[in-house]
Amino acid sequence: MSRQKKWRFATWSEPSRGFPYWGLQGIAGSASDPAGNPRILEPTVNEAPSAKWLIRISEVFADLEQEILQHLGAASLRKLGRGYSLIQLANPAAIRDSEAAKFVQWNLPVHHSWPCSPRDIPGFIEKAAQAMFRKFGARNPQAIIVGPFDPGAADRYYRTLASNLRGRTLQLFPPQVAAIRDAEAQDSRAPTLFCLIGKEGLFCGLQSPQASNGWHAGGTKFIRQSGPDTISRAGAKIAEALHHLQLTRRPPPPGSHWLELGASPGGMTAELLARGYRVTAVDRAPLDPRLANAHGLQTVLADAATFQPAKHVVYDAILSDMNGAALESITRVIRLARHLRNNGLVVFTLKLPGAATFAAANETEASVVKSATAAGLRVIARTHLTYNRHEFTLFFESAPSA
Repeated sequence: MSRQKKWRFATWSEPSRGFPYWGLQGIAGSASDPAGNPRILEPTVNEAPSAKWLIRISEVFADLEQEILQHLGAASLRKLGRGYSLIQLANPAAIRDSEAAKFVQWNLPVHHSWPCSPRDIPGFIEKAAQAMFRKFGARNPQAIIVGPFDPGAADRYYRTLASNLRGRTLQLFPPQVAAIRDAEAQDSRAPTLFCLIGKEGLFCGLQSPQASNGWHAGGTKFIRQSGPDTISRAGAKIAEALHHLQLTRRPPPPGSHWLELGASPGGMTAELLARGYRVTAVDRAPLDPRLANAHGLQTVLADAATFQPAKHVVYDAILSDMNGAALESITRVIRLARHLRNNGLVVFTLKLPGAATFAAANETEASVVKSATAAGLRVIARTHLTYNRHEFTLFFESAPSA
């Protein structure tokens, strides 16, 4: 038996400071109270879970996409934006539990969508905000995060539209929803209203950042990887990795000591130093001259396979972005992990040279995780970051001493 929806009107008064007010003209169901204040429909009841999902798969894996969807048990409905697909998903658990899960950068159940061309819709912001409030107002999201499908586009229209839509929507929700101004201040396990917008329309869903695999709409904070002071794009990769890590655990605090393997030319090194970390950077090749005499940096011109710290040295974290065979790289990390403190962190870039198939990538990852686990390193997260290429980022913790 279907559930009957009942509507009541509530009065919206003064808009929040800092956001313009878009009038309610043309909104079905809006009216004015005797004092002339606009009225807004209160939230609707909850509905059944969605079978439609929005997923993001990097263009790096475009050749594997059909196989990824097959292992997810998903049927593709349409492409959206850059790297996004709208899919029909029979078993949502596959997003997190299947071998294909690590190929999915971000995911969201689609509880509300408005396929349209926002540029061509008069009063789009007001109509969309009212619809979102009716749909989600009673479901108590901790925050509302709205973003464009392509945050790096030269045309800023959809970035501005996303910001304005979020601002207007927050005016309709209780004040505590607007209290979270930094996406990473959210509770990673509490539901958030995520929305993506682009020329294909508006797509929204309610899910925790941890389940969605990212703090932001689309998953990642947009990090520019070019500029006059940029040493290499790898700096953006470790920055994104540390943002992602917070879904699972806190990163090491400033002042912590990192051992970086395969550090040259120093893009990741520079990012770690900028965050207040001490870094021992190991590589046979020298670092960029701009890092000469950098505070907190010790450089070691050596092969990671033979580098041996002094017995008393303890690291808080190990970062490995070494090229070469994945099993060789993890073997070097395992040897040096003896110098990690209890519950120390390992951030490991799993390179996939020659692993051109879905099966080969999974076999390589399984072998690496098996070796690390046997050595007392527990995998806590694995993902394909926006700034990963043909590789994954794995996060491990060292086991506490008995």
